[in-house]
Amino acid sequence: MTRLRKVALASLLLLLPVILLACVATKHEMTLGTERMDASQRLVWPSLPQTPRYEFIGEILGADNFRLSGDDSFRSAKGAMRWLVGLDPDSGFPKDLNHNLARPVSGVVDRKGIMYVTDMGQKAVFVFDPFKGEMSIWRKATANSHFSAPAGIAASANGDVFVADSALGFVARLNSHGLPIAEIGRDQLKRPVGVAWDPGRERLYVSDAWDDNIKIFDHAGKLVKAITGQTEESQLFNAPTHLTFAHNRLYVSDTLNAQVQVLDFDGGFLFTVGQRGNFMGNLSRPKGVAVDAEGNIYIVESFFDHLLVFNKNGRFLLPIGGTGTGKGQFYLPSGVWTDAAGRVFVADMFNGRVVVFQFLGGDD
Repeated sequence: MTRLRKVALASLLLLLPVILLACVATKHEMTLGTERMDASQRLVWPSLPQTPRYEFIGEILGADNFRLSGDDSFRSAKGAMRWLVGLDPDSGFPKDLNHNLARPVSGVVDRKGIMYVTDMGQKAVFVFDPFKGEMSIWRKATANSHFSAPAGIAASANGDVFVADSALGFVARLNSHGLPIAEIGRDQLKRPVGVAWDPGRERLYVSDAWDDNIKIFDHAGKLVKAITGQTEESQLFNAPTHLTFAHNRLYVSDTLNAQVQVLDFDGGFLFTVGQRGNFMGNLSRPKGVAVDAEGNIYIVESFFDHLLVFNKNGRFLLPIGGTGTGKGQFYLPSGVWTDAAGRVFVADMFNGRVVVFQFLGGDD
């Protein structure tokens, strides 16, 4: 502790009751960084004068999204106490530790509105609770080991969270407090990447990029079956990665085949979305895939740094993004997911952030 900090601490000891009152009276709030953005800076897709369907509404970085709420005097008193003990005055996290995203890969929002984001750079799962204004970081894959390469993530209705770790070779099942409770697929999975949860049948789908298949596990973690795509050679999976389960269908990012396969709940082939090519709307290296409440399909085209939007039948609608570090741009994006409020989240991996868009509605 520096001499200045020691002197300041001694001087403020007399004010301890006031500081403690400030600590009790204040709380954190989670912001997206655009709350005070001027209307002239609004970013929408497609651009005006066309009718906008999506709007950029912010970014999720980690601890930097949290600020103290409440009276300014309380804010300054609590900030002073945090500075004295070596914490960041705004976020409350230790200054010497990195509590921001580094290489976010994928995410999910559970039915309570809590968001979970996997981060390979931090080797952890970030948990954001916007209602309590809290963030936590989960690092334990098992009772005795940490995450190594957390990738896909899914949440069940009872609060359990499933995290596929590509390096460890299994899916970690955690409870709502982040405590490991089971290992799924150990010795059965080679390189798990994506996970998706079917709440009706309580089945877990896991993409195994090394085995070129999707493995299905029951609620107890027992392997039910493996699916490889259609029997025709053109529809066999080739390094499947990200998954999502929506509207009783499983969506598989069939990455090296440059398409998304849509299957029924038991693995039966329905149709494909996208095709290989160099035109806008084509796919080269599809990664994340998500579906919203209206059936719109979102595919991350990681090679060209775009989020591509298709309708429920697989017809291309519009692109969002492009290469860069600016607002609404991406640099090697990975996962995509949606929530009940019509928001669309993109793990902008090499920009170290999650980019958030709002679906504004509209017809095809």
